[in-house]
Amino acid sequence: MARILETYGEMLLIAMGHTLLLALWGLLFGCILGIIFGLASVVDNKVSRTISAIYVNLIRGVPMIVLAYFIYFGVPYCWNNVLDLDTVFGVRLVLSPLTAGTICLALNCGAYMSEIIRAGIQSIDPGQMEAARSLGLSYWRSMFRVVLPQAIKNMIPSIVNQFIITLKDTSILSVIGFPELVNTAKNVVAKTFMSFQTWIIVGIMYLVIILLLQQVAKALERRLNRGR
Repeated sequence: MARILETYGEMLLIAMGHTLLLALWGLLFGCILGIIFGLASVVDNKVSRTISAIYVNLIRGVPMIVLAYFIYFGVPYCWNNVLDLDTVFGVRLVLSPLTAGTICLALNCGAYMSEIIRAGIQSIDPGQMEAARSLGLSYWRSMFRVVLPQAIKNMIPSIVNQFIITLKDTSILSVIGFPELVNTAKNVVAKTFMSFQTWIIVGIMYLVIILLLQQVAKALERRLNRGR
C-alpha cells in the first residue's frame, strides 16, 4: 500500500480533484434544471406539470450508465449520421468525456433536485403565497421573494445529501473514459496488479470526502434549526 501511495498517490489525488470538479459541475447544472422543473411541477399549469413529470420519471427510470453511454456515443452518432445535422450546421459533434459526464450528471441530478425543490416549496404554508398575493405581488415575485427563501432553508440538507450522491455517481462515468478516481484506480491496478490495496485506498479517499460532506450537512441542519 505504501508503494502505491508513493508512486501513484499524486495521480490519485489529481483524479480525486477531477471527481470533485465533475460532481460540482453536475450539481451546479443539476440545480438549474431542478429549479426549472421543480417550479414547473408546482405551477397551476397542466402542460408544465406534465413536462416536468415526464422529465423526472424518464431520467429516474433510466440507469445512469445507460444515460452515460447514450450521451457520449448515441447523441453524436444521431447528430452526425442519423440526422446529418453536421452537414446542415457545418459542425461535427464530438463530446469529450468531461462534457458528456457533466451533461449526464446534470440530467440525473436535476431530476432528483426537481423533487427536492418541489417538496421544499410544498412544505411552506400556502398562506404565505396567499398573503404575498394579497399585498399585490405577482405570482412569480411572491414565489421568488417569499416562498423560495423559506423553502431553501428546508432544502439545504437535502441538497448537500444530493451532492454526496452525485459525487458517488461520478464513479459510473469511468465507463466513458473520464479520468476520475475509479478510472484512475483501474489504471493503477493494471500497472501494479495490486487490486486489493488500490481499492482500499480509493475507498478511504471516498469515505473521507463523504464523511466531511455529511458533517457539513449536519452542521447546516443544526444551524437552521437554531434559527427557527
